[in-house]
Amino acid sequence: MLRILTLLLATLLLSPAFADQRAETQQQLEAARKDVAELKKLLEKVQQEKSGVQKQLRSTETEMGDLEKQVRQLEEEMRKSQDELKRLDEEKKKLQGARLEQQRLIGIQARAAYQSGRQEYIKLLLNQQNPEKFARTLTYYDYLSQARLEQLTAFNETLRQLANVETDIAAQNAQLNEQKDGLDSRREQLAQVRKERQEALAKLNQEYSTKDRSLKAREQEQAELGQVLKTIEETLARQAREAEQARQQALAEQRRQEALAREQPKGAPNRTPSAPSGPLVSSAGANYGGPFGSARGKLPWPVDGRIVARYGTPRGDDARTKWDGVLIGASAGTQVRAVHGGRVVYADWLRGAGLLVILDHGSGYLSLYGHNQSLLKSAGDIVKAGEPIATVGTSGGQETPALYFAIRQQGRPSDPTQWCRAQG
Repeated sequence: MLRILTLLLATLLLSPAFADQRAETQQQLEAARKDVAELKKLLEKVQQEKSGVQKQLRSTETEMGDLEKQVRQLEEEMRKSQDELKRLDEEKKKLQGARLEQQRLIGIQARAAYQSGRQEYIKLLLNQQNPEKFARTLTYYDYLSQARLEQLTAFNETLRQLANVETDIAAQNAQLNEQKDGLDSRREQLAQVRKERQEALAKLNQEYSTKDRSLKAREQEQAELGQVLKTIEETLARQAREAEQARQQALAEQRRQEALAREQPKGAPNRTPSAPSGPLVSSAGANYGGPFGSARGKLPWPVDGRIVARYGTPRGDDARTKWDGVLIGASAGTQVRAVHGGRVVYADWLRGAGLLVILDHGSGYLSLYGHNQSLLKSAGDIVKAGEPIATVGTSGGQETPALYFAIRQQGRPSDPTQWCRAQG
């Protein structure tokens, strides 16, 4: 029976119909392989284009931040120039008033001298019946001449000062006009960069049209942010360990020196070097402005605005991704302030977060500020609570100005509304 089945199967395999079917199946398999290869090429092309747009977006938004900072600096210089120009105008008005008063006094004296003329002086010379009166009168005329000379000198000095002030005003006006030209040029550059950024953002949004692509992008953004935070936290932990080791070594050295001092005979000079007085401190893990943990529920908000996305809510229309912070709507250019004292451990552009600032508050607490227009601080800077660190913007793919604000505790996200004041 088995032999019969074997012969039957061999007959079927050798039949022309089965051979044709096998060839068709082979063709379909080859076509499927070609389709897969084409899809892979297409995906690689899309990925390359996406990476190129991301690089362009990073470049333009970083340049926008720099230009915004330069515009602010130029506006501040112009404000100082206008204040100086106002001060010079006030000084000019005072000098002009002094000049008019001096002209009036000189005119009065000139008219008096003209009216008296030389006749009075000749009469005085001919009338020498009273020598004492003659001497007093001569002295009086000397005083008048001296007063007129001093007033003329003061008048000339006032004219000189007025000429100097007018020269300074002209120079200040020239400088102000130059600053205005520079500001207009920077604003034109900024407008051009904004246009490039909008084009890059439009292209990026077009590529991220589907939910799956948006999800993958957000997962990648979260992964990159997580990697940055992991690196920062590992660095801070290492610094804390090194600081503790240094403290323990210093303490051990101090104890050893104290033991050597006790072993020396009384009266013998102490030749061992003295240990440093006071405990050793390190910036690693330090608390700037008090413990961050005790400020729960008391922190100010980084900007005044309306929360447009709350902690734990879905990001966009995809419930698979959640906000690990809050999104606060505010006008572009609004100053972002540190909610607590700390040290800047990151100040750069990051995918999904745009221009981002991360502050270390010690004891494992970090605060994050993203989607900024410009960064006012650099990594390593120490900031106080309430100090401006950035300005609100739309970097990182945001369509409307808003601030991404998050708090991390030992690497875990925490709801900012539980840390900041309710009236925020």
